[in-house]
Amino acid sequence: MKPPRRSLGLGRPGATDMRYKIEVQDDTGIWSDVRGDDGRILVFDDEDAARAALAERFPVLVQMEKYAGGKRTRVIRILEDEDDWPNRRPPAK
Repeated sequence: MKPPRRSLGLGRPGATDMRYKIEVQDDTGIWSDVRGDDGRILVFDDEDAARAALAERFPVLVQMEKYAGGKRTRVIRILEDEDDWPNRRPPAK
């Protein structure tokens, strides 16, 4: 049984619902989103599922991080935009 999610204290509904994506670093040090077969960025509702997908797609890199040091893969929490920029109207003058 999973423990309940903690509130982030942001005062809005859904503040505890986090989404995650996975990234991999290339040989030049540039981080890139991992995409599915359809070309869309892979997004997960659960951090454990994101980590499992990362280990499944890049097993050698994930294992190397345990022993050789250096970080080449990561799971990123996707933050929700709190305002409607750039769609909001400019302030009235």
